[in-house]
Amino acid sequence: MAEAVRGVCGLELSEEQAAELVRAYRRALGETAATGEPAAGAPDGIIGESRVVLELLRKLEKVARAPAAVLVLGENGTGKELVARAVHRRSGRAAGPFVTQNCSAMPETLLDSALFGHVRGAFTGAVADRKGLFEAADGGTLFLDEVGEMSAALQVKLLRVLEDSTLVPVGSVEPRRVDVRVVAATNRDLGELVRQRRFREDLLHRLSVLTVELPPLRERPEDIALLVEHFRRQLGERDGRDRRFSEECLRRLSAYSWPGNVRELRHEVERLWVFSGDEGEIGPEQLSPEIAAAAPVAATRQKAGLHASVEALERQQIVEALRKTKGNRTHAAALLGVSRRNLIRKIARMGLGRT
Repeated sequence: MAEAVRGVCGLELSEEQAAELVRAYRRALGETAATGEPAAGAPDGIIGESRVVLELLRKLEKVARAPAAVLVLGENGTGKELVARAVHRRSGRAAGPFVTQNCSAMPETLLDSALFGHVRGAFTGAVADRKGLFEAADGGTLFLDEVGEMSAALQVKLLRVLEDSTLVPVGSVEPRRVDVRVVAATNRDLGELVRQRRFREDLLHRLSVLTVELPPLRERPEDIALLVEHFRRQLGERDGRDRRFSEECLRRLSAYSWPGNVRELRHEVERLWVFSGDEGEIGPEQLSPEIAAAAPVAATRQKAGLHASVEALERQQIVEALRKTKGNRTHAAALLGVSRRNLIRKIARMGLGRT
């Protein structure tokens, strides 16, 4: 591991310095320093030592132990399914199944059958009874991604499962009982969808008993080198090559804003791995043009830190204004001295939703 740390950093380190970095990497990767095995206190695969990631890990430990539904909010590529799996693994349902479904991936009729099942003869082609994903997840967890895309009719059926743990398959009139914990995820502002009458308010209340907000990668640039090392190790184990990233390459990677978040970073690392040859160091000249042109890392991190502080204060003021006005955005905007449209954009960007 010490050699891997030297490789990814491109630095000459003493044994003591390398050992300390090994401990830091292992903490970030959820490993114990002694064995290299996943540690009990950190969800596997959630990489980072930044303040926001450590806060997320602490929150997940509490959320996992509770029995209620969970709503995971975050931009695309922030790892919502990864968090859902971590909640499942650390819950009392860990021995049960973990089942996933993207609610935007199929039309309403197919999604209805996929989630709730159907009986023979329910529609053309239904030649036999079929259990849905809720029954497949019985005793475990069902992860519903892009839940904001679900139709009004399916929202009613989902609400019924959440309220009384029963479902009715397509074409049947007989309810079936299931024991499933639902973890839902979205990058949409469900509160705004409620106001537009495109999402049920009672369903939102049921889904968001416990809410977890995932930080975008631009708010934790100090974790990028750790993520690069994690992906580098995975790729090296896959094809038997031992490559390293130059210090300047890591600086450019850490300076970029990553609008596609961790998913985009992984794709860039994989692209570099494939196209940079078999030997030697991966340098900045091999980066994608927009990443190679990123600002120097020191300036970027200083800007990111200032941005995070300003946004935290702004968020606090918005939450307080909405509390004082009982959620009335027009009055809250007047209280804050901004336009209603500007306030709505900020609420959506911050993922405040029902605040």
